[in-house]
Amino acid sequence: MSQRIVTLPGDGIGPEIMAPALEVLNKLGEFEFEEHAFGGASIDAHGVALTDETLAACRTADAVLLAAVGGPKWDSTDPHAPRPEQGLLGLRKGLGLYANLRPVKPLPVLYDASPLKRERIEGTDLLVVRELTGGIYFGEKTRTAEAASDVCAYTTAEIERIARVAFKAARAKVSSVDKANVLETSRLWREVVIGVHTREFPHIQLEHVLVDNAAMQLLSAPRHFDTILTENMFGDILSDEAAMITGSIGLLPSASLGGDGPGLFEPVHGSAPDIAGTGAANPLAMLLSVAMMLRHGLDLPDAATAVESAVEKALDGGLRTPDLGGADGTASATKAVLDNL
Repeated sequence: MSQRIVTLPGDGIGPEIMAPALEVLNKLGEFEFEEHAFGGASIDAHGVALTDETLAACRTADAVLLAAVGGPKWDSTDPHAPRPEQGLLGLRKGLGLYANLRPVKPLPVLYDASPLKRERIEGTDLLVVRELTGGIYFGEKTRTAEAASDVCAYTTAEIERIARVAFKAARAKVSSVDKANVLETSRLWREVVIGVHTREFPHIQLEHVLVDNAAMQLLSAPRHFDTILTENMFGDILSDEAAMITGSIGLLPSASLGGDGPGLFEPVHGSAPDIAGTGAANPLAMLLSVAMMLRHGLDLPDAATAVESAVEKALDGGLRTPDLGGADGTASATKAVLDNL
């Protein structure tokens, strides 16, 4: 029986990079695809960013593949206006996706595309493990004419489960990032991570890094990191900063995983409305997200390696999209990867 993938093209360049993903998957095997409107496209069609029907379809799928959401069309300071990002938060909560994995490994052929010096980034191979369903993004929110608040809250159980993901993923060291000198949630975070480490993973090295120091070290000594473990907002910011080590956010995939249900796989970049419709979108982060889906979501590690190898060979062969200083558009980038698959 073929595995069923729910596809969420979303907004902006989303549909343009979803098409190459389906081409690659069709070349690899028999998959069943079910497309749903999501984000701004769903707001336009249904008035909400995530419908009950779409969430139900995602829950029964083998994996969920998302392209991109958002855009200026739906930006608003009105707290009651529907926002595309609400679809993402609803999907993460609805599927119990508490762990976000973002690998950052610049390819030697692209070292010079990074704004950082080659000697700084050479040999970098790190993983950001971000807690995805707690913290300030999900805490109680208040708003009056004169004031607003967002509550940052974490439970011991939430911290324990994300810490386990990081320790299991680490080769040798976990860098737990917090702000324990100021925040009570960070002090709990640090205590709980130490407990999990002592009881279950004493063979893995653990260090604690304050978030501001971590932000500096990511730029000055990224090779220092193996696995970075952190809460929701810090992880959101640090993983985008880490993206620039590779030279372009257009190269970074991500996986959001949880309990027994399907995982969600998506590129780290946004919907890039400024280049939507021009054919210039870089599909490589989307194709690498397909590889993460094959590995972590569908248990097809050989197919995942084949996709990653094809992307690397295409870049070795001279493929350069505009974000990497070249002129290859979506179509020629897709062809280069397919030719190497």
